[in-house]
Amino acid sequence: MILLVAVLAGFLVGMVWAWMRRQPYEVPDLKHLWLVFLAYLPQFAILYIPGIRQQVSDLWSAILLTVSQVLLLGFAWLNRKLPGMTILLVGAALNFTVMAANGGFMPISPQTASRFLSQQELMDIPTGERIGVKDILLQPEDTRFEFLADRFLPPAWSTYQVAFSLGDVFLAVGVFWLLARQPTGTVYTAKRITT
Repeated sequence: MILLVAVLAGFLVGMVWAWMRRQPYEVPDLKHLWLVFLAYLPQFAILYIPGIRQQVSDLWSAILLTVSQVLLLGFAWLNRKLPGMTILLVGAALNFTVMAANGGFMPISPQTASRFLSQQELMDIPTGERIGVKDILLQPEDTRFEFLADRFLPPAWSTYQVAFSLGDVFLAVGVFWLLARQPTGTVYTAKRITT
């Protein structure tokens, strides 16, 4: 959710900025974009293809998620000279660190999960079990790099409750900056055509 908001906001700000400068919006010149699609593929398969999550063991899910994170890190590294990409790289590294240190999954505490799971659902999930595609329910004291875990939440009044991490915040800021930042250059002016 936070990433989607960052993409939309960054694109909108970039479009407005380009319009104010009377120049066309310039899409960032991303290299090796295929790495992003390849990185997302395992998550997409596990999340959206019916029956896949039940067929893929936790071990293989952890391996696929780790490979996904490595591919995203590689993409960010290869594009590190673009505006915002260094921030995105930091976010990807933070998420990789906490996930790799906790068995390949993003840890989330029962306290955080209680904002979007009912008490009954929470009681049915033992500590150490997966929640969704990438999360694992862990007590804070059992979590390595707990400050990097999924621990932030939108305001309570929001109808969409989802936890996100410090790494996700960096990813979102990096994506926003990447899309919002327009290169400085010639300001285009409208030419008056006379006949």
